[in-house]
Amino acid sequence: MTPWTLLALPPLPEEALRGLLAPLGDRVELRVPAARDRAALLAALPEAEIVLGDWTGLLALDAAAVAAAPRLAFVQQPSVGVDGHDPAALAAAGVPLANTAGVNAVAVSEWCLAAALSLARRLPAADAAVRAGGWPQLDLGPRELSGRRAGIVGFGPIGAACAGLFRALGCQVSYWTRTPREEPGYQDLEALVAESDVLVVVIALTPETRGLVDPRRMKRGALLVNAARGGVVDQTALAAALRDGHLGGAALDVFETEPLPAGDPLRELPGVLLSPHVAGVTPESTGRLLEATLANLEAALDGRPVAHVLNGVSARVERRFPDMSTF
Repeated sequence: MTPWTLLALPPLPEEALRGLLAPLGDRVELRVPAARDRAALLAALPEAEIVLGDWTGLLALDAAAVAAAPRLAFVQQPSVGVDGHDPAALAAAGVPLANTAGVNAVAVSEWCLAAALSLARRLPAADAAVRAGGWPQLDLGPRELSGRRAGIVGFGPIGAACAGLFRALGCQVSYWTRTPREEPGYQDLEALVAESDVLVVVIALTPETRGLVDPRRMKRGALLVNAARGGVVDQTALAAALRDGHLGGAALDVFETEPLPAGDPLRELPGVLLSPHVAGVTPESTGRLLEATLANLEAALDGRPVAHVLNGVSARVERRFPDMSTF
């Protein structure tokens, strides 16, 4: 059989990509863009049959990119987030878009719990004070999480894992997801935001969830933990809520602009724990990501259904032979 043309977009050296995709053997012909920019992406797309996505979001398949890829049959995103891709445009073209859902659930949920504990026990402030020669045993105001109300925004694999960890710590856990559920733990979003002592945000960024959480509507003194995307939380409102003391603290692994720009007020505000978008990055989660990615690519090549299709297209990948005379 003629090899499938696989266009690999991750920001890795070509030899590294060839090594990672070696299990696919001669069933694929690996190609990479000539440069990491949009022009090179568009130039490489006309022959691409499978696209292995760019987890940074720089080289993404928007509607114009989809239109430039008449042979495209499958997009495998090697991450949970699919930022920048246009699922609707891919669906209209009959191209399934799959991610690696669940591979980082353990890593992200552990980070969320660790971040919440760090905020509650005022660990960054304690560390800074001791390093500066202080000994503020009576001034930090640490709190226990046990018995507190933990609200989780988003209840996919990460949200469910967070619920298990916070419950194990003795928290009262409620959650909100875009699909209402007839379950005791499900709560209306407005009530969840207003009543939670700790609000954990782990929902995907979509046009519907952008600006979903307004920190000014949170309970006074509450803690915010965001491991979703920066755009899900109103970042301007967050800075204001921290500045005026409305919130007790915030732990942020994600930001509207990454890296966090110089001069951003979040850099200077007290009670903020900053992390460089690494909540889901562990050797274990990376191993699971590679396994899930290769398994889906092999399924596509074998004619078997692929897993975790996000855009409602059939999970069985079929080769396309467009009439190139029309392009």
